[in-house]
Amino acid sequence: MTGFGRVLLSEWTKIRSVRSTLWTLATALVVTAALGTLISLLVRTTYEDLSRADRLTFDPTATSFAGIALGQLAMIAYGVLVVSGEYSTGMIRASLAAVPRRGVLMTAKVAVATALALPVGLATGFLTFFLGQAALGGHRTDLGEPGVLRAVSGAGLYLGLIALFAMGVAWALRSPMLSFGVLMPFFFLISSILANVSATEKIGDYLPDQAGSRIMRVVDDGERPYGPWGGLTIMLVWIAAALLAGFLVLRKRDA
Repeated sequence: MTGFGRVLLSEWTKIRSVRSTLWTLATALVVTAALGTLISLLVRTTYEDLSRADRLTFDPTATSFAGIALGQLAMIAYGVLVVSGEYSTGMIRASLAAVPRRGVLMTAKVAVATALALPVGLATGFLTFFLGQAALGGHRTDLGEPGVLRAVSGAGLYLGLIALFAMGVAWALRSPMLSFGVLMPFFFLISSILANVSATEKIGDYLPDQAGSRIMRVVDDGERPYGPWGGLTIMLVWIAAALLAGFLVLRKRDA
């Protein structure tokens, strides 16, 4: 096994030995699928009450992902715990002593954590879609319709990328409490407020979650100045910036 292979194996051992990190992935799947199904059932029973304009822009695919806002919080928790757990326990000192090349250590952790988050995200996306469409009944769509497969796959990709963004922030802040204190209010409150207030909506449109979630829509509601792939690109820029900030802190500061 190569040197990098041993580092990968070490990072895999760290992640799977901490139950809380794996439980957060399971929580993301269960919460997203369950809440999406419940909201889809509600929409099914109240569909006739929708206005003509709302019916014209009704997106059954996006409706099934209505619970993803809570599911992404579990993914954020996963990303934070994977990184900051070493700082809170002091294990980061042993990790840096064993792997002094900090770029190698960070790359290995990102690779292993993403290899877990992305499959779970994709499984969540497809499970949530199928349950949501079953709940919508006659208002459902299917994977064969234009744009639907892209949106469903994109939902899973979005969840995995949210975890990656959280990892970058956790490296930059080096504290689980501080990371949660910044990320949870930002994604749960601040981002939505900025995106839905007329004075700040142009700023909100370019925040990572608002831009990235555009990949899950099939019907264009005209609320964003970019398409699905443009939104995902904006999200990737945020992730790259977060990881770069995390790497600079990891490289320059002692454990």
